[in-house]
Amino acid sequence: MPKAEAPFDLISGYAPPEGVPDELLHRNGTMRDVWKPLIRHLAGQTPEGLSRAFTRGDQYLHDAGVYFRQYTQDGSTERDWPLSHIPVMIDGTEWQTVVEGITQRADLLERVMADLYGPGDLIRNGMLPAELVAQNPEWLRPIVNVTPRSGNFLHFLAFEIGRAPDGRWFVLGDRTQAPSGSGFALETRMATSHVFPDLFSGMNIERLAGFYRHFRDALIGLRETDMDLVAILTPGTNTDTYFEHAYIARYLGFLLLESEELKVENGRLTVSTIHGPQPISVLWRRLDSRFADPLELDEGSALGTPGMVSALRGGAVTMVNCLGSGVLESRAMLAFLPRICQRLLGAPLKMPNIASWWCGQAKERNYVLGNLDRMLIGPANSTHLPFDSNASYTLGDEVRRSTPGTVQDWVTQEGKALVGQEAVRLSTMLAMIDGALVPRPMVVRVFAARTPRGWVVMPGGYARIGRTADPTALAMQAAGRWRMSGSCRTNRWPRTRWRKPPKVRFCAGCRGFCPRARRTIFIGWAAMWNAPKRRCGCCVPIMGGWKPMGRTPCP
Repeated sequence: MPKAEAPFDLISGYAPPEGVPDELLHRNGTMRDVWKPLIRHLAGQTPEGLSRAFTRGDQYLHDAGVYFRQYTQDGSTERDWPLSHIPVMIDGTEWQTVVEGITQRADLLERVMADLYGPGDLIRNGMLPAELVAQNPEWLRPIVNVTPRSGNFLHFLAFEIGRAPDGRWFVLGDRTQAPSGSGFALETRMATSHVFPDLFSGMNIERLAGFYRHFRDALIGLRETDMDLVAILTPGTNTDTYFEHAYIARYLGFLLLESEELKVENGRLTVSTIHGPQPISVLWRRLDSRFADPLELDEGSALGTPGMVSALRGGAVTMVNCLGSGVLESRAMLAFLPRICQRLLGAPLKMPNIASWWCGQAKERNYVLGNLDRMLIGPANSTHLPFDSNASYTLGDEVRRSTPGTVQDWVTQEGKALVGQEAVRLSTMLAMIDGALVPRPMVVRVFAARTPRGWVVMPGGYARIGRTADPTALAMQAAGRWRMSGSCRTNRWPRTRWRKPPKVRFCAGCRGFCPRARRTIFIGWAAMWNAPKRRCGCCVPIMGGWKPMGRTPCP
């Protein structure tokens, strides 16, 4: 067979389900142009060569210690980050439409939250049902009439997006509480660059470091004074994404703190360091809002800092994101955003979301009951995607297992607590299974950060790939997302200033050691120098981070 036909021979057996959009192929069966270099590269490899390439990616994640904690009924275990070695390829022109849609949606969510905790015009004018908001445990009454010192409630967002049958992208879910995954996206990019090093360096793939640099500079710019600190608040080592918290803190040069290390004194949020109490005026929280303050929120929380709400109310700290932002993640909220967008922004959503109907309204409830064969029914205030393995959704008119009766009875009796969503089929993405390329369902998570120049969307992200062909059983398996640009972009490491050990000079975000760091500094110092001396081709280990050496930058 001629060499030019080899890529097409590789995918000759690739057959996406009928009527389901696919990332590799157009609806007419032709390959998307953006995929051709990668498929051509795969076709030129032997099975042994591909196996070695995939092993390099897995070995990188293993050596880097990338993990997530998985909770089950029997407890929790640490698992290696699962990697689907083939990245999702999206053309730069197509990605620009995604960026425009995400930017508009981020502005919309900011306006909605400002209204929910401010004048309440959306509820007063009938754009949002009052009982839907009031029954949401993430709507926090103590935050009402709190004006963030920065002037904005939202600073860092994530969105689950998928491709519709007509080829357009649409939003499956908003992540406004404490979005996770940006650190895993960076490590997944690093891993796939190890899988395809020659291909990665030769293609115009937009780098991720610029996104982090812009957001890091934006957080530092939010400080009240130059002596204030920026910190990341973590629930602790037992949280499922603790690796990411530590990784991002080290990458950006910020303190990583737990609530017990914080204290509110005279209305200021402080942390004890070797130089005495230091004020923290910017806090990137990675725990749910209701646990942040046992005095005014959840009195049973062991993860919060007493007085946190009062510090926020007094304008002493900028919270990323503001407490109470989890109310925007409600599945039922998606039913009202299209109309709210038209009202607040004067335009329709540039990127529509999954069709949703809150069953607390008679007309919408009757529509759901009349179309049960194509509906997913679930809790109105759930934040899980309908096809997540831990989501409690019912498909069609199936009988519920937990209680007697039919779905019709369930919707009729408990409509105010339920939402109906269209049972969409996820688009497919090619995955290498047992040496063959096969289609698997996927959803992409993308990230947006607020900067002085507006929202900046990460030119990448990660995709969750199903382990099986079942679109209703999306497993946790990550693939990187490569965004192709029209020109080669330069990449600069986030500007963190360092001196060589043993003298350590900390950047504005991490001066001094917190108590937990002081307790473990000698152990950490020994571990650092006993660790491998090289992390990647551009970095060497130093205290608290990795120093760029001026060669090929990290992805």
